[in-house]
Amino acid sequence: MAQQNMDDIKKQAAEKMTKSLETLRHNLAKVRTGRAHVGLLDHLRVDYYGTPTPINQVANVTLVDARTIGVQPYEKKMVQTVERAIRDSDLGVNPATSGDMIRVPMPSLTEERRRELTKIVRHEGEEAKVAVRNVRRDANTHLKEMLKKHDVPEDEEKRAQDEVQKLTDKAVGDIDKMVAEKEKELMAV
Repeated sequence: MAQQNMDDIKKQAAEKMTKSLETLRHNLAKVRTGRAHVGLLDHLRVDYYGTPTPINQVANVTLVDARTIGVQPYEKKMVQTVERAIRDSDLGVNPATSGDMIRVPMPSLTEERRRELTKIVRHEGEEAKVAVRNVRRDANTHLKEMLKKHDVPEDEEKRAQDEVQKLTDKAVGDIDKMVAEKEKELMAV
């Protein structure tokens, strides 16, 4: 019984750490670099017959070139709605419509803006590390409680804590890698 519980604690810790990494990956994808990519519009929603719907479900989103996203709504009457949603978003872009095609040019980033975005990326990385460390703390607390109740021998509890620490080290290493890649991408002109 006790072994099962220790395995559960380690498994839960691993799952929560993986979720923290996924959240970081998602948050970093939102940070805009000078290059265009279709994922930039994924979080935007438009009013489609009274239902907030992701843009990629009401329009074909493609790359026109390295700095321009093309958005072509499936229905002609959605062009204005989609354009307004993009313009009012937090992306700071100015879409231009020609016919039923909306072009979204990505402005190039200034040096100052790149540095700001780098700070944001580092902050997101720190938040993810804090989340991972909180998972480690919770797991270790559960393991210590099991030891106090004499559910597990001390050496097993210590071994389990070491495994949780290895999971933590791996997650923190992955976070550092993701942040470094995003910073490199931001600073590339």
